[in-house]
Amino acid sequence: MNLPVYFSDFGHPMPDNENRTEFALDFIRELEGSPGGTKSLVEFNRSWKNLKHSRNGEGEPDRGGLSLKEAISAAISKGKLVSGATNKDAVSPNSMVPTFANPVWKEMTVLSKRSFMNSRRMPELFGIRLGAVMVTGFILATVFWKLDNSPKGVQERLGFFAFAMSTTFYTCADALPVFLQERYIFMRETAYNAYRRSSYVLSHGLVVLPSLIFLSSAFAATTFWAVGLDGGLSGFLFYFLIVLASFWAGSSFVTFLSGVVPHVMLGYTIVVAILAYFLLFSGFFINRNRIPPFWIWFHYLSLVKYPYEAVLQNEFQDPTKCFVRGVQIFDQSPLGEVPAPLKLKLLESMSRTLGMEITSSTCLTTGADILQQQGITDLSKWNCLWVTVAWGFLFRILFYVSLLLGSKNKRR
Repeated sequence: MNLPVYFSDFGHPMPDNENRTEFALDFIRELEGSPGGTKSLVEFNRSWKNLKHSRNGEGEPDRGGLSLKEAISAAISKGKLVSGATNKDAVSPNSMVPTFANPVWKEMTVLSKRSFMNSRRMPELFGIRLGAVMVTGFILATVFWKLDNSPKGVQERLGFFAFAMSTTFYTCADALPVFLQERYIFMRETAYNAYRRSSYVLSHGLVVLPSLIFLSSAFAATTFWAVGLDGGLSGFLFYFLIVLASFWAGSSFVTFLSGVVPHVMLGYTIVVAILAYFLLFSGFFINRNRIPPFWIWFHYLSLVKYPYEAVLQNEFQDPTKCFVRGVQIFDQSPLGEVPAPLKLKLLESMSRTLGMEITSSTCLTTGADILQQQGITDLSKWNCLWVTVAWGFLFRILFYVSLLLGSKNKRR
């Protein structure tokens, strides 16, 4: 269809420098708001088609041709046009175009395909993120190489877990510019009801999953066996799941912030600050029992708390594993530098005083004791995993709410 000729014959010529699709959508939208609706345009379309057929020498019009409503709907479904009807217009009898041309699943398919295509066009973005995760994992693996079961090994494990879990959240900060760069396109397309906001949120969440799974497997494989973590294959699988859940929660959190903040640099400042607060109240620097009552609420809001407690329970869950034996009890005290024979005599004195035998091989601290000392007693490791996953879904919902409240513009 020659749109300039068509609208010229209708009595509304199209300006030379005007985008044809934009002009058609705006004009149809004006008709939908008029008392007569698009009825006049529909009738003109039928007469114009009959006139066109007669000019081509066809006596009978094509009865199988599409009406204007069907033609517009077909164009929308093919991605050539987008619907200009609002939710308010949908309930009006004058509206000839449906509010949304496609079902949710088709919108999600199109949006996901577009996101994957954009990712393929810029593979360096994922490559840099993967490189950052691998370099961090390599550094952690070499610094905390094959930790032993001594008291020092326990402290080093705590430091490794705190840094590893916080790293998964900090590396998600790259998701911040994604929506900020697409905001104008998103607002323009949703103003025409090209797709639902819910479809955008769902497709955005599905698209990031493959990359998060790849990053989690790379980080877990790089650090688990190199550090010498406990649990075998089952322990590794849970470690991978909690790392994946951390990436998911962190990505969702940053995505939510991208729907709230107006500028990239402001967003980075907020992300870094809040993640630092999460790490502070996670339980690594100060145990839950030592946090002031007026700050305890932030401890439970900390995204780092739940994966940190989960990996600690995964590491120290074996009741038969001992971390402090006999004279090792003096390693974290000023008596750690005294000769070994003197330490044995001190153990003998302690045994007589306490009325129990303590030898150099007596187990004094197990994994359960370490968890108790760290104040990790309220949730199991699986509950911590589910809470971390739930945080991710909650931030996706909040992202959807921010889109509803922050992009109510409609095309006029």
